[in-house]
Amino acid sequence: MLDQAKLALQAKKIQKELGKTIIEVSSKDEAVTIRMSAEQKLKSIRIDEDKVDGDFRSLETNLEESLREAIQKAQEVAQEKLKPIMGQLGGLGL
Repeated sequence: MLDQAKLALQAKKIQKELGKTIIEVSSKDEAVTIRMSAEQKLKSIRIDEDKVDGDFRSLETNLEESLREAIQKAQEVAQEKLKPIMGQLGGLGL
């Protein structure tokens, strides 16, 4: 039981770290910038209207690609931070 309590505390600490870790991704042309926590909570979307110039198809594409990349990077960060306790969870039969 002590091991489970210790793991729960570690997981809570890691979750707090993930909330504070900010991922920032910009589109190739830097028209779109996405900021997201490593918990995958969207913090902000910035659109540089000078670079969009009415080209909404490109804007949509940039938003989709940037959001996908931000989510992927957030997942990678979370996976890396959780790696130490995942092995311990397996030892508990979870």
